[in-house]
Amino acid sequence: MTDRATPSEEFEFTLDGRTVRARKGEMLIAAAERAGTFIPRFCYHPRMQPVGVCRMCLVEVSGPRGATLMPSCFIEAAPGMEVSSDSDKVKKAQDGVLEFLLINHPLDCPVCDKGGECPLQDQTLAYGPGETRFVEEKRHFEKPIPISELVLLDRERCIQCSRCTRFADEVAGEAQIDFVGRGEQLQVATFPELPFTSYFSGNTVQICPVGALTATPYRFAARPWDLDQVESTCTTCAVGCRVAVQSSSNRLTRLLGIDIDPVNHGWLCDKGRFAADAVNREDRLTEPMVRKDGTLVAVSWHEALEVVATGLRAAVDDGPDSLGVIGGARLTNEGAYAWARVAKGVLGTDSVDAQLGDGLPAELVLGLPRATIDQAASASTVLLLTGDVREELPILFLRLRAAAVDGDLSLVELSPQATSLTEHAAVSLRYGPGDARALVDALVADGTPPAAAKDDSALTEARRLLGEGPVVVVVGRPSLAEDAELVADAARALAEALPEARFLPALRRGNVLGALDMGLAPGLLPGRVGLEDGRSWFEAAWGAVPDGRGRGTADILAAAAGDQAEGAPVTALVLLGSDPLCDFPDRRLARRALEAAGFVVAVATAPGDALEHADVVLPAAEAHERPGTTTNIEGRVSRVGQKLVPPGQAWPDWMIAGELAVHLGHDLGFDSVGTVWDEIERLAVSHRGITRAVLDSHGAADGVVAPLSANPVSLSRRAPLDPVAVPGVESVERQGAGLQAGLATSPNAAAAATGADTAAGGPPRPPMLSGAPDLSVPHVSPADGYSVRLVASRVLYDGGSAVEAVPALAGLVGPGSLRVNPQDLDALGAAAGDQVRLRSTTATLVVPVEPDPSLPRKVVAADVNVPLGDGTVTDLIDRAFPVVDLRMESL
Repeated sequence: MTDRATPSEEFEFTLDGRTVRARKGEMLIAAAERAGTFIPRFCYHPRMQPVGVCRMCLVEVSGPRGATLMPSCFIEAAPGMEVSSDSDKVKKAQDGVLEFLLINHPLDCPVCDKGGECPLQDQTLAYGPGETRFVEEKRHFEKPIPISELVLLDRERCIQCSRCTRFADEVAGEAQIDFVGRGEQLQVATFPELPFTSYFSGNTVQICPVGALTATPYRFAARPWDLDQVESTCTTCAVGCRVAVQSSSNRLTRLLGIDIDPVNHGWLCDKGRFAADAVNREDRLTEPMVRKDGTLVAVSWHEALEVVATGLRAAVDDGPDSLGVIGGARLTNEGAYAWARVAKGVLGTDSVDAQLGDGLPAELVLGLPRATIDQAASASTVLLLTGDVREELPILFLRLRAAAVDGDLSLVELSPQATSLTEHAAVSLRYGPGDARALVDALVADGTPPAAAKDDSALTEARRLLGEGPVVVVVGRPSLAEDAELVADAARALAEALPEARFLPALRRGNVLGALDMGLAPGLLPGRVGLEDGRSWFEAAWGAVPDGRGRGTADILAAAAGDQAEGAPVTALVLLGSDPLCDFPDRRLARRALEAAGFVVAVATAPGDALEHADVVLPAAEAHERPGTTTNIEGRVSRVGQKLVPPGQAWPDWMIAGELAVHLGHDLGFDSVGTVWDEIERLAVSHRGITRAVLDSHGAADGVVAPLSANPVSLSRRAPLDPVAVPGVESVERQGAGLQAGLATSPNAAAAATGADTAAGGPPRPPMLSGAPDLSVPHVSPADGYSVRLVASRVLYDGGSAVEAVPALAGLVGPGSLRVNPQDLDALGAAAGDQVRLRSTTATLVVPVEPDPSLPRKVVAADVNVPLGDGTVTDLIDRAFPVVDLRMESL
């Protein structure tokens, strides 16, 4: 409904006596708003289908029988149409609508969370009668009633606009709330056997035009006029939704979604919306600590950094590979760059990895031609070779679902189990662990399909769809129990067979793409440059770079645990906002590595299991406490705004890295986050031309996709698409980053595209990675007849720190179960809910089972980082094997 027409599709009509232009198919209410005339409304939302139920947007439209009142949200503008939005008849209609709405609406504005930012208040003042003729008793309901763990309903306040029910049905695809009753008893309700468990329930609160729906964490927390706010980017996952961050008295109170066309359309997932409250946790780390006599003791920053410098120097004296740096996906781009320079330019180690063993080979992610979210949503076909997008990147799920349901997008799904997009897929093909490449070969090279995908008609249809129009491949990790190289091999085969296809990496960690861009991966340097290709360029700038390729997270931990015969053992670990005990798929290996490492430095924001093994703890600023930039799955660089002051002595990551460099005898020359970005723009070839001036301009509020040479951008204006839903966000322009913006053209964009390849007097600029790299694909032995193979998938609400630290979300983490093909359950003699014993090379667990007919035979599945029996599924994973074979026994 927000598509833009070309000039040839525009026409003129008359609005309140003046001639204005409209686009083909545009609703009167939208055309009027673009022309500067606001028509009051309650039910209309530009991202949903119009229904015209509130009647607040009535206008007079002239026709053969004279002027007639019509709902402007339900009538398309037409050439030559004559419309009046301010006639006496329109004003009388608006007055009447408001009088009817207020008949039963309680006058509890002083205690209503919506008070002060309520469209009903505002429009009653502007268009209402000013007094009531109603003297009878108003209706009364119990208030409030919880309709979910996060949303409360006050039925007395509801004006039956149907925004919430339409969002649940049309946008989220989960019609779990609807109207019941008739007349004045009409009310929103849940279904008796279907609770309101949507991952997107917080959006119904934001778009509610009154105080009928309120969020449990925000209820009675603050008044709107007490809040300050800045525009920022959500970093809970890697989609990069734009948000307004609101706070009061240096405590974050809530996040509101901001509508930008390229990314989130104003929607947020509940984890992104509510997990931000973790920044307020009372047990935040506030001062540096050093372990003395077995106990962590608070010390000064100088002492802590001196201990760190001494420990890291001792490690690299035995060889740079004796030091491993794990993490970085939670940092800003500036923090990631500063740490990359310290690790690779000062300490000389290339054993740096931001992906924690749950990503894909960095060269593959950065080398494949990148798609944007818009390109995926507008493609002819999207091929899904990833986990459940709804669980890992929820807003990307909404965009793809909308394109499949309301548009012309065809989805081809390759997955070991059913996902949230399976019902919308034109073709859904199954494969077992280790068989992704075989299935891809069957699609694009006439290979033999795996046993789980023998449906010839489905294969034929998938081949047809892949041969039609633009194709975008969404590639991620369908299973953490499977070696990443196996999925990467399938993606490489797709890139070779479909040379025009573009790829959208479905990596979930907040700024993992930015961390990779900044060089936090083995074999890479900042700017999507290989270590050897960028050697001379960065040696000239930094003074030194690592001598050779280092280790990834799995090999770092194995070397620390003593499991690698080749290469130097890892004696020191630096954890950059990471906890391998929770984040790494092989929990046993992570525990052994932390116990064996001689020196562990944790840069963290809050306590965690890894801190029990740390020799030094450095407190870092959290999201919304630090300025900078972040990069989403498209490569879109956008600003993150600082709204809060970090607690105690916590520092932003770039400052910690810079001060550590000083203690190591090097001065990085960074005196502000801006100077860090200046160096990134100057040295990182992928970010050339994306200057501070560009990022700070009105035109860059939606972000800038890097590199500019491959993604030309132009200026446009952005305005709030739904002023009813986000009235408070309009003040962001006065208090934070500008709202009236779209995308920006860098003043150096032309130079970035066509400029010289050599800096003045220096070495040539290195080339960026291009194409799929060589891979070390492990051999997968055929399964024996007695074992089952494991699929370990992600869920949105897990035992991670972002969920556990927020009381409103922690209760949503339920016990897990093992999903098994019903025929395998029958063969075992087990039924749903029974306990079975699982044996792997690393552990034995007793777990409950449930049938899942979408799984292939001899394949079982469980969710990562949720309780599973007397452990978790990561207890069963052994990274020494490319797939995980289990023995499943009945009890």
